Amino acid sequence: MRHRKKNPHLGRKRGHRKYMLANMGSSLIEHKSINTTLAKAKALKLFIEPIITKSKTDSTHNRRIAFKYLRNKFAVTELFREVAVKIGDRPGGYTRIIKLGNRSGDNADMAMIELVDYNELYSQTKPDARKRRRRKKKSNEKLTTSESALTQEAPAVEEAPAVEEAPAVEEAPAVEEAPAVQEAPAVQEAPAVEEAPAVEEAPAVQEAPAVEESPDPDDKASKNKKEN
Repeated sequence: MRHRKKNPHLGRKRGHRKYMLANMGSSLIEHKSINTTLAKAKALKLFIEPIITKSKTDSTHNRRIAFKYLRNKFAVTELFREVAVKIGDRPGGYTRIIKLGNRSGDNADMAMIELVDYNELYSQTKPDARKRRRRKKKSNEKLTTSESALTQEAPAVEEAPAVEEAPAVEEAPAVEEAPAVQEAPAVQEAPAVEEAPAVEEAPAVQEAPAVEESPDPDDKASKNKKEN
């Protein structure tokens, strides 16, 4: 009979169960929360909480005891440096078990075991949240007051239309008063080539038909014969 035997066997022998709990405890210290079956989570709670209580007093003896059960020097170092500092004020109850339902394969009860002080959802931060809300309201009021002040001070620019009072460019049309090129059509007044048709006034070849006045010798002979 198993009278006064609280430790669950978990379907494993002593050596297998001891190393399994050591690995699960090291993972819990490293990751701050793990998912496992409900029976293993309850067994891990009984295994890890006395070790966390030992970590509150940092001494060589307590470190050796923790290393005896965890068998992982990195987990022991993190337990004494970080976890013990954050859990120092809590008098027990360092872990929390949350049921997750049944596993789809074998319908086993699943659960999540976590360190209580590392859960941000369940941590007591309501007063801080209220203070932050008040600060946000103040900041919003400051923004509204600053925006209203800016809107009230903004029409000062509209009262001084400096751009409208300076149409200096329109009153001085300097470009329109200087049509110098149009009043001096120098190119039109000098048709020098048209007034001197030198080639047309010298038809020298036409007025001196020298070739027509000198008849050929055959023509002269014919004329002499007619006269005789």
